[in-house]
Amino acid sequence: MHIHFIIHEAYEAPGAYLLWANAREYDVTFTHIYKGQLPLDQASNIDLLIVMGGPQSPYTLPTAKEEIHLIQQCIKANKAVVGACLGAQLIGEALGARYDHSPHKEIGVLPIELTNAGIKSDMIGHFGAILDVGHWHYDMPGLTDQCKILAKSKACPRQIIEYSPLVYGFQCHMEFTPEVMDLLIANSNEDDIQNPDADFSDMNDKLFTFCDKLIAAYAGNNK
Repeated sequence: MHIHFIIHEAYEAPGAYLLWANAREYDVTFTHIYKGQLPLDQASNIDLLIVMGGPQSPYTLPTAKEEIHLIQQCIKANKAVVGACLGAQLIGEALGARYDHSPHKEIGVLPIELTNAGIKSDMIGHFGAILDVGHWHYDMPGLTDQCKILAKSKACPRQIIEYSPLVYGFQCHMEFTPEVMDLLIANSNEDDIQNPDADFSDMNDKLFTFCDKLIAAYAGNNK
């Protein structure tokens, strides 16, 4: 399996996503936007595209056009696609769904609540009805007519979105590790970070299981 990451900032690191890919000994490549790299039209060589977060919006990100094109090509080719925060918003934009501002800001580790669709989901039902996860956002992804909202929070009604069985947007950050949290804090002016010393292991384990299920779904779809 070939996992490709688009990384917008060094401090918005892939964290548990990369730990998972390395543990499974998958081939891993990167586009580092903050180093001036541009995403190439390489959908045919990608099995799973993971688009990470960043402080930009889809309309202030200089490489949004190129990233949206790659996302569209991956979706058209029946590849698996996951977006975290800004990445989730870019997936929505790629599908014609404009991102929006979240009702409230969330920074730190706070709970999400699975919707009925989330609880019934074969992909994330193992999360449980309520799960503490990472947050670092002011915005949220757009919705298509076909998507399902799988999780929400008190401050944001769009936390996890299933755009299709192989395409998911996570406004929340289940990839946070202590190291990623330290990087974010070191590069932030936020003074109200909730539960920064939380234990990330449970949400990371549940993210690993989701990723395994997504790869299995992708493999089954491409027999």
